[in-house]
Amino acid sequence: MNTSGSTSAVTRVVWRDYLELCKPRVVALMLLTAIIGMLLATPGAIDPLLVLFATTGIGLCAGSAAAINHIFDRAVDARMARTSGRPIARGRIAPAQGLVFALVLGLAGTVLLYGWVNPLTAWLTLASLIGYALIYTVFLKRATPQNIVIGGLAGAAPPLLGWTAVTGAVEGHGLLLVLIIFAWTPPHFWALALARKEEYAAVNIPMLPVTHGEEYTRLHILLYTLILFAVSLLPYVTGMSGLLYLVGVFLLNLRFLQLAVVLYRHPEPALAMQMFRFSIVYLMLLFLALLLDHYLLLLTNAI
Repeated sequence: MNTSGSTSAVTRVVWRDYLELCKPRVVALMLLTAIIGMLLATPGAIDPLLVLFATTGIGLCAGSAAAINHIFDRAVDARMARTSGRPIARGRIAPAQGLVFALVLGLAGTVLLYGWVNPLTAWLTLASLIGYALIYTVFLKRATPQNIVIGGLAGAAPPLLGWTAVTGAVEGHGLLLVLIIFAWTPPHFWALALARKEEYAAVNIPMLPVTHGEEYTRLHILLYTLILFAVSLLPYVTGMSGLLYLVGVFLLNLRFLQLAVVLYRHPEPALAMQMFRFSIVYLMLLFLALLLDHYLLLLTNAI
């Protein structure tokens, strides 16, 4: 009996399951901001090996944090439609196997950053891993409706990690990139929480729309969008970026604000999901605008 075909199929499934543990789409967005943080940190050329080592190390640690999140949230994930198909929630990967996988990723990422990038980036990345995987997932997520606001700092760290990978120092403009993501996180995630309110309520997760109601949440989405509008202009105000970024981020903010106003006036789950999806595009385009503006300024100064 030929079992090679079935064995190959099983191998592919297991590989995909372990990849899913790492939340690859979330990690990809984090790595985009980290790489752009590296490129923004210097006016000169960057050693491609440094970029490779830093990106790999940050990615491994981010994947580790995501896997730990899967382990601790497996009971909740199994009861929510959005997450019920996750590998550990479905029993395709045992929690112990997932934990070993997470520890290996986290250790490998930290060692790589410490030995081939710099100790500061390694320690900051490890702190971000602990902040998301343990402080947010284990405690904050179930303790307070402000979980996203407080825990958002860990998720906002990647551009600073990229910055420190190149400079070896925590600097003001690197922290400004963190502040942008920190302000972006509440309207981004609360929009999803609005659309999935019943699911969060069913599993006793105190998300803002569950504890304070939808109208209160929509108001806070609008207020945080205004905060994000102001914060995202700071790279121009501080001289970090120029006119190209200012125009681009202003247009992005107008669209974000429009969605927040429409959502506030019309409490529909479909509109909440529309805002959630746009928020991801918003962050990607904002960081790309920063990068394009950075190199345009360098080109202009060179001429």
